[in-house]
Formats: sequence, structure tokens, C-alpha cells
Amino acid sequence: MLNDSTLKVQIGPSILNSDLSCLADECNNLVKNGADYLHLDVMDGHFVPNLTFGAPVVKSLRKNVGENVLFDMHMMVAEPEKWVQDMANAGADQYVFHYEASKDPNHCIRIVKEAGMKVGIAVKPKTPVSLVEEYADLVDVVLVMTVEPGFGGQKFMSDMMTKVSHLRSKFPKLDLEVDGGVSPTNVEQCYHAGANLIVCGSAITQNEDPAAVINQLKKEAEASFKF
Repeated sequence: MLNDSTLKVQIGPSILNSDLSCLADECNNLVKNGADYLHLDVMDGHFVPNLTFGAPVVKSLRKNVGENVLFDMHMMVAEPEKWVQDMANAGADQYVFHYEASKDPNHCIRIVKEAGMKVGIAVKPKTPVSLVEEYADLVDVVLVMTVEPGFGGQKFMSDMMTKVSHLRSKFPKLDLEVDGGVSPTNVEQCYHAGANLIVCGSAITQNEDPAAVINQLKKEAEASFKF
């Protein structure tokens, strides 16, 4: 598999519920307060009912946030192959597409790599995680959704941790990401199951002290992440 180094716990705030009128400032503030990377949710109104932003916004953020900050693109879009080059040109670093949205995941993985980005594959709550096992050696990250994709602020689905623990047992060096309803009150479950990339949205962006929340998420890893 691609990631054969020691796994690192990293916190990637989702900017979905940030103040869109000053998004670059919001992003820079998250990085200043300890974010390891930024999670950007792209929704097309087709694969999921909500609509967010596309490549032009990403390009603008890239110019104003800095090249050293990893942009983790969560592509909740139909036909994810269509947007690969646009996102690469806009300055995206990692392109995570949904297994359910692609007719040919192998092809999508290949063209993301050819575009110079890291690649990930995501699964919705009702999708058996076994369906993405064949791609684990080809991708940089597998994203396990802990809510139904499409909207922020949903309740964390703890039963999804069985997917994470299953993948961790089979792929001990693979980056595993969780996204949806994660907060300091439940992140221990994520770490215990083996997730090392933690997407956290509202719990960080809606808090008056985002640095304290990020620090707490990282502190929980010291006791709970054993991989």
C-alpha cells in the first residue's frame, strides 16, 4: 500500500459550516489554531441533495491560504472523474471520491494520480466496507462516513466503527479517515477503532475557542490511538 510509514493522527477541520463571507480568513484561523489539514466538502446537488462550492473557490482559497496547507477534497459528486483535472488545476492536494458515485473506481484512482494528487475512496454508511477492500493498496486513504453525506451537523453513527476496525485489522498501515458528527465526546471511539485522520466540523468551527477543541481531539489520541 502507498502509506508504509508510521501512522500519524491528524485533525482536519471541515469548513462546510464556516462563515462563507470570509472563508479564507476562517481557513487560516483553523490552521493557526492547530489544524493539520483542511477538509473541503464539494457537493453537486445530484449525488447528495446539498450544493456547496467548486474549483473556482478552491483556487481562490489556494492563493490565500498557502501551498503548505493540505486541501483534502471530499468529492460528494456524481461522475467524480469529470472534476479531477479542474481540482488539480485549482490546487487541490488530495481527491477523495465516493465508491458509490464512480462506475469504474480503478479508472478514477488512476486519473487522480496522473493529475498529481493523492487519492482516496469514501463509503457511505449503508455501503459494505468490503466493497472497497480491493482498492486499499491503490489509494492513500479510505474515508468511512459516520453520517449520511450531504449536510453538516448530523449525529455521529457509532456503529460505523466496525467498518473502521475491520479495515484497520486488514490494512494496518493505511490512513483511515472518519467524517461526520465527530467531536471530543466520541472521538475516542474513532481512535480505538483505528481511525487516524479525524474530520471534525461544527464542533470546531462553531466553537469560540477552536484551538481548545483541536487540542482536546489530539490529546484524546494519546490515550486511545494504539496503532
